[in-house]
Amino acid sequence: MEQGDQKEILRYIDKYRGMFNELSHEIMMRFLAGGKADINPLTNADKVMGVLSRGVKVDPSKLMQEQMRFLESQMSLWQSTAKALMESNKPETVVEAERSDKRFKDEQWDTNPMFNYFKQAYLLNSRMMQNFVDSLEFEDQKTAEQVKFFARQYINSLSPSNYVFTNPEVCRDILDTEGECLARGMDNFLRDLENSPLEAFKIGQVNVDAFEVGKDLAITPGKVVYQNRMFQLIQYQPTTEQVYKKPLLIVAPFINKFYILDLDQQKSMIRWLTSQGYSVFLMSWVNPDESYRDVTFDAYVVDGVLKALDVTSEISQSKSVNALGYCIGGTVLGIAAAVLKKQGSRRLHSMTLLTTLFEFSEAGEAGNYISDQTYPLVEQSAQTKGYFDGRILAYCFSMLRENSLFWSYFVDNYLKGKDPMPFDILYWNSDSTNIPAKAFLYYLRKTYMDNQLKEPGGVVIDGVEVDLSLIDIPSYSLATSNDHIVIWQAAYESVQLLKNSNARFVLAGSGHVAGVVNPPETGKYPHWVNKKLDDSPEQWLANATQVDGSWWTDWNAWLAPLSGAKKAAPSELGNSDYPPIEDAPGSYVKVRLEKITETEKTSESSAHG
Repeated sequence: MEQGDQKEILRYIDKYRGMFNELSHEIMMRFLAGGKADINPLTNADKVMGVLSRGVKVDPSKLMQEQMRFLESQMSLWQSTAKALMESNKPETVVEAERSDKRFKDEQWDTNPMFNYFKQAYLLNSRMMQNFVDSLEFEDQKTAEQVKFFARQYINSLSPSNYVFTNPEVCRDILDTEGECLARGMDNFLRDLENSPLEAFKIGQVNVDAFEVGKDLAITPGKVVYQNRMFQLIQYQPTTEQVYKKPLLIVAPFINKFYILDLDQQKSMIRWLTSQGYSVFLMSWVNPDESYRDVTFDAYVVDGVLKALDVTSEISQSKSVNALGYCIGGTVLGIAAAVLKKQGSRRLHSMTLLTTLFEFSEAGEAGNYISDQTYPLVEQSAQTKGYFDGRILAYCFSMLRENSLFWSYFVDNYLKGKDPMPFDILYWNSDSTNIPAKAFLYYLRKTYMDNQLKEPGGVVIDGVEVDLSLIDIPSYSLATSNDHIVIWQAAYESVQLLKNSNARFVLAGSGHVAGVVNPPETGKYPHWVNKKLDDSPEQWLANATQVDGSWWTDWNAWLAPLSGAKKAAPSELGNSDYPPIEDAPGSYVKVRLEKITETEKTSESSAHG
C-alpha cells in the first residue's frame, strides 16, 4: 500500500467519523439500558480467569524452549521484512498459514511487505500461544478442553484479517468505493444489532427476506391435522398410489426449525420419503415467548412426542408407529420410548436417531460453554425473559466454527459493506427458536451438567423414571464423522446405553447438517456400516465397511421391512376427529424471533425512554 493510499483511507474514515460516533453511542445506550448479565464466556474475564485457576501446572523448561523458538522466529521475520522493504522484493516466508486457512488468500498477504509482516507476526504469535496452552497440564480434562477452546477463540479474534488497516482487501474496497463500504457496513451492523439479544451478538449470515418459508422452503404438500400449545402435527400428501401401513413420525429438534429436512425439492428428505411410499407425519414445534416460562421439559415428552404418536396412530389406523428423531428431537424421542416401555405401551414400533446424545460425558465443543460458573448466568437470562433466547444458541454454535461462520461474515458484512449471499441452509440456521426457561434449565442440568439421563431414574417424566436400558424396539442410529455438536464417538456410546440387540449404528461423512441432508441423487458423502456393535467406537470403525453414496438408501433398506405391508394411499389427509387445520408447513414454523422480541424491545425502550 502506498503512502498516498494510507492518507486516502484515513480521509474516508474521518468522513464517516460522525456516523461512527453515533453508532458507538447507540450501542452503549442499548447495553446500559438493558442492565443484564453477560453470559457469553468468551467476553467475561472473570469466567476465563476462573477456568484458568483450576488445577493447572506449567512445565518451566517447555515454556522457556517455546519462548526461545518464538524470539528466534520473530528475529528472522524482522530481518526478512526489513530486507524486503529495502530491496523491494517479495518477503521471505518464516511461517506458513495452513492450506485450509481462507483468511490469507489475497496475494497482498504474500507480496506486500507490510501486510506480509502482519500475517506472519500473527501466525507466529498464534503458534506461540497455542503451544503454550498445549503445554499446560490440568487435573480436569474438561477444564483443559475449555482453556484450549477459549484460547482458540481469542487467537482467531486477533487475526489481522478482522481489522480495517491490516486487511488488504478491506483497504482496497475503501479506496474503490471512496469509503462507501464503511457506511454500508455500519448499516449492516445496526441491522444485526437490532436483531440481536443483549447477551450475544447475532451476525447476519443471510438476509431475513432472502427466502420465504412455505414458498421457497418447506414446500412439500401436506396439511396440519392437529395442534396444541406445544406443536403442530403435519401429515404429508402421499406421492405414491400405495403407502406402508405403519406411518413414520418425524420428531424435529425444538432448538431449530424442522425445515432443514425440507429445504427444497432436491434436498428434501420429506419429499424423498413420500416418494418411497412412506406415510409421513412431522412435529413442528412452537417458537415460545414469555408466556411459556412455566412450561416444563415434561411437556415436550408428554404433550409433545407421546401426543403426536397417539394422533399419528389414530389417523393412520395403525396400532404402532415408526419414529425418527433428529438431534435433541432424538433425545426426546428416546426418553419417550423409555416412558412408553415403563407404561407397557407398544405404540412405538422402531426409532431412528440422527446425531443424538443420551450420554453427555463427551458433549463435543458445545460443552465448553457449560460449567458451574456459566450456569447461574444462563439461569438468570432464561428466568428473566421466561425463555432462553435461541439467538444466543445460534451465536454459540457459530463460534464453534468461528472463522467460517462468524469472522468471515464480520469482515464481509461490516468492513466491506457487503450483503450476505442467499443460502438456504444458512437461512435455516439463522431462523432460531426459543426454549421455555424451566424446560431448558432442566434439560441443561440433567444432560450437559450432571449427565443423569444415562442413569436409570436419573430423569423423571410425568412421574415415570426413565431407564434407557429397557428400550428393546429396533433402533437405527446415525452419526456424522465431522460433527462438532454431537461427536460421533459420543453418539455411539449413547446407542450402547440401549443394550438393544436390534440396534444398528451407521457413520456418515461430513457434519451435523450436511452429513444428514445427503440425498441419494447426489450422494456427496459416503457412509460406514458394521452389522455389529463393538465394545468401542474405534473398534467399530476399524471393522466397518465404507460405502459410497448417501446413507438414506441403507436406512430405507432397514426401515421398509419394519413398516408393514402396503395399502392404498389415503385420498384425503386427517380424519373426522382430526380434520385439516391449514396447509403445510403450518403457522408455528413461520414465527421468527424478530417478531417475538418486537414487543419486548418496544416496552424496554418505553421504560428507559
